[in-house]
Amino acid sequence: QVQLVESGGGLVQPGGSLRLSCAASGFSLDGYAIGWFRQAPGKEREGVSCISRSGISTYYADSVKGRFTISRDLAKNTFYLQMNNLTPADTAIYYCATQKGHYSGSLYYCGGGDSWGQGTQVTVSS
Repeated sequence: QVQLVESGGGLVQPGGSLRLSCAASGFSLDGYAIGWFRQAPGKEREGVSCISRSGISTYYADSVKGRFTISRDLAKNTFYLQMNNLTPADTAIYYCATQKGHYSGSLYYCGGGDSWGQGTQVTVSS
């Protein structure tokens, strides 16, 4: 059974950091493009950061560039989103997913999600 389970969300003050984890079971992440998406209240789900199947290419939404870092540990079958310098605008439910990333020229973009985790709430507030 394919399953993705997020952890690491919570309440943090502006300027703080969190690291989200997404543990995969029932399949190997090796060979899958993966990513993190988020949905804030009243807004559509958006791609935050994605990594290609090879692990070579990454995508970051403009709003998180320089603050968030996506990584994966294939030995642990887990991938991560390190989030630094958080702001209230980052408040959302964060989802991990396998996704159909694509290239436009040399630039890599998140694609539609296939398998999704259940989501983890991130709240940035003082």
